Amino acid sequence: MISEKLLKELNKQINYEFYSEYLYLAMSAYCESLDLEGFSNFFKVQAEEERFHAMKLFDYINEMDGRVKLFAIDEPKTSYNSLLDVFEKALDHEKFVTKRIYTLADIANEEKEHATISFLKWYIDEQVEEESSFNKLVKRLKMIKDDSHGTYMLDSELSQRTFIPPTE
Repeated sequence: MISEKLLKELNKQINYEFYSEYLYLAMSAYCESLDLEGFSNFFKVQAEEERFHAMKLFDYINEMDGRVKLFAIDEPKTSYNSLLDVFEKALDHEKFVTKRIYTLADIANEEKEHATISFLKWYIDEQVEEESSFNKLVKRLKMIKDDSHGTYMLDSELSQRTFIPPTE
């Protein structure tokens, strides 16, 4: 059985993951308002990933005979200064989530909760991928600047992204 402290933090993480889904849907809507359907698609797929992350935690808590507790989801920001601003904010958000996962891992390590330590390794690896993905897109948007051709090409590329649930 997971300790109350760890269970409380895992439940908070479920909420952060659902908030991430909500945030990325808002970012998708912003991109859609600019008629950039590929960028919008990128964030829709990202929202699906975040929901998957939340449900993975949800299922883990139930497997460990814990009780899932859901909280209210804060309203996300809905307007941005530019595409670059959206992606910089998304990168910042992923860095925040990484810190949260590290906090969970620290608690699991302190409590010698080996099952949770093993479970959280997947999230740690996932966060490396998430931050890298957003970091690369921020760099590409900085290179593109106001080049509409470059924006169009990246928009076209991002329209191809699909969600494929990870297999373990």
